[in-house]
Amino acid sequence: MKFVLPELKKQLFEMDIPIRWGDMDAMGHVNNGAYLQYFESARVDWFRAMDAQPNPQGEGPLVLNVFCDFLKQLEHPGTVKVRLYGGEVNRSSFDCWVTFERTDAPGVIHATGGATNVWVDFPKQKSAPLPERLRRLLLA
Repeated sequence: MKFVLPELKKQLFEMDIPIRWGDMDAMGHVNNGAYLQYFESARVDWFRAMDAQPNPQGEGPLVLNVFCDFLKQLEHPGTVKVRLYGGEVNRSSFDCWVTFERTDAPGVIHATGGATNVWVDFPKQKSAPLPERLRRLLLA
């Protein structure tokens, strides 16, 4: 996947996340793994807001891959604004993109990333067609 500027994508969700002291590493900046946790928090809250949470006895989203490009380090203290954007939509999968910026420095992108998600029938352990309501939202 190649990151495409968010202006070309539909913003689906955003949230502010406090940068915790424990997110820092020995180099004095936010550890790379914390960015993936921020992304996960935004993705999970977005799924919850759409009533599309994974149901182990039914269907739900599953992440196939995830990536993050680090552009400018984040440091504690502060708050990161995570913006989630829609991307390519297929029969059972869709891409989403993310940007990370500090709330006290609007417009300064510190990192970008993305993920491919697949809609899964968990009992069958197979992909399933995206629910129509999710497809409409992603394609709007």
